[in-house]
Amino acid sequence: MSKNEAQKPNPALKPFAALIGEWTSIGTHPMVPGKTFHGHATFEWIEGGAFLMLHSQIDEPEIPSGICIIGSDDKDGKFYMLYFDERGVSRKLDVSIEGNIMHWSRETPKFSQHMEFTVSTDGKTIMSKGVMQRNGGAWEGDLEQTFTRVS
Repeated sequence: MSKNEAQKPNPALKPFAALIGEWTSIGTHPMVPGKTFHGHATFEWIEGGAFLMLHSQIDEPEIPSGICIIGSDDKDGKFYMLYFDERGVSRKLDVSIEGNIMHWSRETPKFSQHMEFTVSTDGKTIMSKGVMQRNGGAWEGDLEQTFTRVS
């Protein structure tokens, strides 16, 4: 395929279509009690739908802004995310989607995370809730956000 030809969409990513758009966000984190975080996020197709990209911007400095690229492996039928944020943190996460719920997770001995995004039936809001585990200890709360569709 030449550089000027349009990339075909990845049919495996079709279940993620409800996320496409611009969103405002408001959230909390248990490690920063009493503080509300404001931001925005954009889910968009890249390379004609070959991948899904998420840009996440948080206005307050305690939560990093970042970028994620989601793709699939047609050999195993699984989804994966590559994440990078303004701290220089880079991670690979496993992703799944079933109906209106997207889940991503990362399990390592030092730091594990799980995040669940639930899209409302009208497609106007997304509720996200995360948990984290440090050094194999107990699971504890992580960032929680509500996203409201702008477009």
